[in-house]
Amino acid sequence: MSTKPPQRVSLFRAFVDSNVSGGIVLIMAAVLALIVANSPLSETYFHALHVKLGGLSVLHWINDALMAVFFLLVGLEIKREMLTGQLADWPRRALPGIAAAGGVIIPAVIYVLCNLSTPQTLRGWAIPTATDIAFALGVLALLGPRVPPALKVFLTALAIIDDLVAVVVIAIFYTSGLSLAWLAAAVAGLCLLGLLNRLKVKALWLYLAIGAIIWFFTLKSGIHATLAGVAVALFIPLHTHHKDSDDDHHSPLIRLEHALHKPVAFLIVPLFGFANAGVSLAGFTPAALLAPIPLGVALGLFLGKQLGVFSASWLAIKLRLARLPDNSTWLQLYGVSVVTGIGFTMSLFIGLLAFPTHPDAQDSVKIGVLIGSLLSGLIGFALLSASAPRKAPVADLDVSSED
Repeated sequence: MSTKPPQRVSLFRAFVDSNVSGGIVLIMAAVLALIVANSPLSETYFHALHVKLGGLSVLHWINDALMAVFFLLVGLEIKREMLTGQLADWPRRALPGIAAAGGVIIPAVIYVLCNLSTPQTLRGWAIPTATDIAFALGVLALLGPRVPPALKVFLTALAIIDDLVAVVVIAIFYTSGLSLAWLAAAVAGLCLLGLLNRLKVKALWLYLAIGAIIWFFTLKSGIHATLAGVAVALFIPLHTHHKDSDDDHHSPLIRLEHALHKPVAFLIVPLFGFANAGVSLAGFTPAALLAPIPLGVALGLFLGKQLGVFSASWLAIKLRLARLPDNSTWLQLYGVSVVTGIGFTMSLFIGLLAFPTHPDAQDSVKIGVLIGSLLSGLIGFALLSASAPRKAPVADLDVSSED
């Protein structure tokens, strides 16, 4: 009698699991950064981040080089989801896409309204528009199977679209001093990757080697170097052209995505959090929260995201452009909308780009992000906990066949 082979773990399940674990490590890194930045080690901490290595400071190596790997993974996930995953067709894109649009527009409007009196700070309008997928999925994971699987899919898809919007925003609004010569060299490198893809070359090392050169050209061009990661990801082959298309080992994109998950989740993102979440609270008073930047960021994340995501979702469902996620209630959808206000990694990153030469403004961004994200996580968890059924659903969702 033959035994049934174990069911293949879906890419979605593996993705959720790694981000939940990575989210815990990220929280620990952020807390440690705050502790160190407000301890006798603070001077050593800030000095170490500005030590020069090969022409760049340690902080720049983390934010420009290591985070390019993070954006490479983001690009891989966007491409896979758009081609074969949860964003492969309009019915599945509709609700998270419309919700993500609301979750970008309303927080930006709130930030702008809070900063109208200080035009020099308006540049940070995009800071509260992003959702941190690791933290957000971590909150849902704490509730276990009591959260409908369809809501987890909705949140994942929405966060991926958020990342895509953030990439576009960075490329358009946070690029300065453009060098056409270096940009042309980077485009030439991408054309070479396109040719390799067209020729069905599957040697990952070749794509990554050329990608490293493209990163250097992008760094010199004036466009933020991390965007090279997303651009390179779009040319990594996904389809295997094998009869057994479910065999992940034959797809360069899937192999690279799996290879990057743990290093990104457990090393790169926590290192980014440790390097960028540290802010000295010496002399900080509650009144400082009413300053335009922290107030705009905190309200944008906590109020803007939930209002934007939920109202856009409600409108889409009422107009029958989309439908409520399976086995979920309006209160649960609202709870998830509140959770989208957790905007740690990408919000901090955009804050650095918005105020690259203003340390005080960067500290204000950090305070706003931490407060807005904390409120969103706590209130969202409370709402989802109160709305969750006492008995768990029969089974979790397996979307392996769609990957």
